[in-house]
Amino acid sequence: MFKEYWKEKRQLVEAAMEKIFPREIAQDKTLCDAMNYSLMAGGKRLRPVLLMAAADAVGGRGTDYLCTACAIEMIHTYSLIHDDLPAMDNDDYRRGKLTNHKVYGEGMAVLAGDALLTMAFEVMLRQPASSAEARLAVVQEMSQAAGPNGMVGGQAIDLESENKHIDMKRLKQMHMGKTGALFCAAIRSGAILAGTDEDQLTALTLYAEKFGMAFQITDDILDVTGSEEVIGKPVGSDERNHKSTYVTLTSLETAQQLARQAADDAVAALDGFDEKADFLRDIVRYLIDRDK
Repeated sequence: MFKEYWKEKRQLVEAAMEKIFPREIAQDKTLCDAMNYSLMAGGKRLRPVLLMAAADAVGGRGTDYLCTACAIEMIHTYSLIHDDLPAMDNDDYRRGKLTNHKVYGEGMAVLAGDALLTMAFEVMLRQPASSAEARLAVVQEMSQAAGPNGMVGGQAIDLESENKHIDMKRLKQMHMGKTGALFCAAIRSGAILAGTDEDQLTALTLYAEKFGMAFQITDDILDVTGSEEVIGKPVGSDERNHKSTYVTLTSLETAQQLARQAADDAVAALDGFDEKADFLRDIVRYLIDRDK
C-alpha cells in the first residue's frame, strides 16, 4: 500500500510537470532544455509526495494540490543544479546522469536553476482548490524555506565549513536549513492548503523536523556505505571535500542510532492522527533503511 501510494503520486507529479512546463516555455531553447534536463530527470519526487500526504493526513485530498507539489519540486531541482556546480560540491553525476553544468556549461546551469526557482512561485499562485489566504501562506512558507534562513543559509554554512571541523550544533543548523527547511515547507504547505488546525500543524511541523533529521543522517551514512551505481551519484564526496557529517563527528554506529531515534520521534509526533497519516508513518521507517 505504501509503495503503491508513492508510485501513484509520483506519476501524477510527473504528468502534471509535463503540462506545467511545456518545452517551448522559455524564450531561449537552450535554457528551456537545461531546465527540462534536470526537472524531468526522475528521482523520488519525495517533497511533492509529502505535501500531498500531509494534506491527506489532515482530511484533505492531496491530489487537489498538484500545482504546489510541482512548484516545490522545481525549487528542489534548482537547488540540486546549483549544489552540483564546481563552486559548490563540484559533482559530475546526479541521478545517474551527467550534472547540468557538465551538459550545458556552468553559466547556463546557473540560469536554469534561477529560472526554475523564479517560475516555481508563479506556479504556486496558479493553485486552484485553495483560498487566496492559503496560497499566500504557502508562498511565505516556501520563500522562508528556500531563502537565507532556510536552504540558501544552510548551503552557505556548508560552503564555509569545507576543510573545517564544525561542532554538532553547527552541523544541525546547517542541515535544518539545507535539507530540513524544504521538507518542513512541503509538509506544512500541504496541511495549510487542506485547512489544517493549529494543533495538527504543530504536530506535523515536529514530524517534519524529525523527518528531515533522519533523512540527512541517513544521507551522511550512505555517503560512506552506499554504492554509486545504486544512488546515482559519487559516494565519498563528503570525505573528499573534508566535510563534517553525522558520521565523522560521531561514528557510523552512532549515526545509525541517531537516525533511528529521529525516525521514532517523527512517528511519535503523529500519535494524534488516524490511518490517513499512515503514509507519513511508513515513509519515515522506509527512509532509514533505504540504500539510495
